[in-house]
Amino acid sequence: MKTEIKLSVELDSNRVPEKISWDAPDGGVKNEAAKALMLALWDHKKQEAARIDLWTKDMPVDEMKVFFHQTLVSMAQTFKRATDDDKMAATMMDFCDYFAEKLELKK
Repeated sequence: MKTEIKLSVELDSNRVPEKISWDAPDGGVKNEAAKALMLALWDHKKQEAARIDLWTKDMPVDEMKVFFHQTLVSMAQTFKRATDDDKMAATMMDFCDYFAEKLELKK
């Protein structure tokens, strides 16, 4: 079995992202717009993460802060599921709470 997730990025003349969209047919997603993306892949041979971080030039800074916070939270949750390390996952969540507090994301 095989599935595909497709990312599309439209660039301006300076190669700055203007539009980002994605498709995930198995998940019912077709040409869904996005303002930012963070993709990390593990390169087993090099023992390092390969990353792509992109955002459109009209991505609002306040939304970028929320996007980062939500990404950090999901990383902490994924870390817990992947490693079963409760102590470090809790420490990561503490940082997420601190991050949100300092950026005044939680009202």
